[in-house]
Amino acid sequence: MTLLPPDNAFRPKQIYEQVAERMRIDIRAGQFAPLSRLPSERELAARFGVGRPAVREALGALQNEGLVLTRRNSGTYVCSDALQRLATAPANGAPSDADFSPTSALDVRLVLEPAIARRAATHAQRDDLAEHYLAQMDSITDLNDAAQRALWNDSDRLFHRQLAMMTGDALFVKIADEVAKAMNQPLWKRLKDDAIYDIGRLRLYVSEHRLIYEAIVNGDGDAAAFYVEQHIIRVRRDIAPK
Repeated sequence: MTLLPPDNAFRPKQIYEQVAERMRIDIRAGQFAPLSRLPSERELAARFGVGRPAVREALGALQNEGLVLTRRNSGTYVCSDALQRLATAPANGAPSDADFSPTSALDVRLVLEPAIARRAATHAQRDDLAEHYLAQMDSITDLNDAAQRALWNDSDRLFHRQLAMMTGDALFVKIADEVAKAMNQPLWKRLKDDAIYDIGRLRLYVSEHRLIYEAIVNGDGDAAAFYVEQHIIRVRRDIAPK
């Protein structure tokens, strides 16, 4: 048996990638014409036999490619130049290095981060950087401002990574670095930005982060793990509704 060299290795496609590719095919074929409104997420989920999270991720990926545009309270529309963009895209029309599914990233976080919070609580120490990121999140007043939105995304991502630093465990930090990279990918940012656009929602998230942090510095591992779990469940409900 001859093994293929690494450069020719196959990579299994994530569900959202497969949905996005089907939608590119439908746009090329004229089933989704330029400027037309796409069916709802539920209708697309039924059409492709997948869950709504995969459809939402596929739409986010296509939006990042400039093929569709989502208008809040209106729907998602095919961009006027979608066919021209597809004509100049790679042969398969898909990015060669696709982002991780945000839903999958949240599933990993739900396993990992309660354990990190519990371990960090064994040290029961305050952390200047974690408090710095909390203060940055608390300073955000306008999510329509691109700079403030970027600050919110970075502070949120780095706060969760800093919790791993508070464990003092190098392997936890290494794993948390990979999660932080996933939270810095365009698809994660797209779904998060589309879901968390209200300042009141952001204030709720900041409060949840403070609950996690205070439980850790007070040495209450059970509470810290519980607050992290509930926070991630809320994030998943917001950006990947079923």
